[in-house]
Order: sequence, then structure tokens, then C-alpha cells
Amino acid sequence: MKTKLVLLGALLCLSTMGFSQLSLGIKAGANLGKVSGQPFKDQFALGYHAGAFVTVGLGKRFAIQPEVLFNQINTDTTSNFSDVFKVSHMGSIQLKYLTVPVLLNINVDRFIALQLGPQFGMLMNQNENLLQNGQDAFKSGEFSMVGGIQLRILKFRVYGRYIGGLTDIRHMGDQETWKPTSVQLGVGLAL
Repeated sequence: MKTKLVLLGALLCLSTMGFSQLSLGIKAGANLGKVSGQPFKDQFALGYHAGAFVTVGLGKRFAIQPEVLFNQINTDTTSNFSDVFKVSHMGSIQLKYLTVPVLLNINVDRFIALQLGPQFGMLMNQNENLLQNGQDAFKSGEFSMVGGIQLRILKFRVYGRYIGGLTDIRHMGDQETWKPTSVQLGVGLAL
């Protein structure tokens, strides 16, 4: 599954090479993330993201921007987490995802673009002590929607976006859904 997602991202990037308005770049920033659900604290925790992007212009008004990002989401459990799941864990949980957002940029003017699109994510690791009867606590993949704004100044990009999880990432039991939510703030550089 991980290989298929990376190949899909690479194919998207390669298929866009035929367009005239093309820029490649790198980006990094902060994630304020949380996982919604009863055993998690309802507060955002600081993480990070880093990766690369390709922007393909589709005229003056629109562009497609596929990205490949490494995302870290940190969250804290509530005191009843170990009671509910019979695991020896309480405290911080760190999830690391390889994500592929495919965004539509709507250019408001030369400097500002609104961004909207889907994001596919693959879980790269989770806390090893989060097992219940030999089963991982989190599913290996997730699907989210992204919405945000990007400011372009010469080759620099400054952006903010909201990422709302649409799929249940819980792999243990079926009592309630767990969905990740993130706010990303970052900078990029077109090469």
C-alpha cells in the first residue's frame, strides 16, 4: 500500500511535466494536530511536516499542486485510555504519516491562492506499546480534506491550512471513531 501511494504521487508529478507553467519546490512547517475521540485530550499538540511540491499552472486562475509530505501528529491520551483499551500506555502518542495532498489552487491575484483538495496518508509508525491482543491501535491509511490559503512572494511560499480527517483511523474495536485534525503553518521555496 505504501509503495502504491508513493508511485501514485510520482505519476501525478510526472504527468504534469507537459504543462508550461511548472514549478518544483520544498516546504516545511509546524503541525498543530489532535485525534478526536473519547480517550484523547481535546487539545492540539505541536508536531512538524516537511516535503516537496509541484505546482502546475492551468491558466492564470487555476493550478494543481500535488505534494509529498512527512507529517508528525502528536496527541495526548486521557486518564481512562489504559482502562478502556487494557494497554500499558498513558500519555503522549506520536503518529508519523507520509501524506500526498493533491490541491487545486484558485489564484485570487498574483500573490494569494486559495487551496482545496483531498489528502491521502499512510501511517509510517505508531507507538509500539499501543497493542491490544496483538492488534495495532491505528489503521495504516487515512483520507482527509484540505483547505487553506497560500501567499506567494517571488519564489517564497507562506501557507496555512486546515486538514480534517474523513476516515476512522481506529483499528481496535468499534466503540467510537477516531479522526485526525491538523492545522498546518509553513513556508516553502520554489526551486
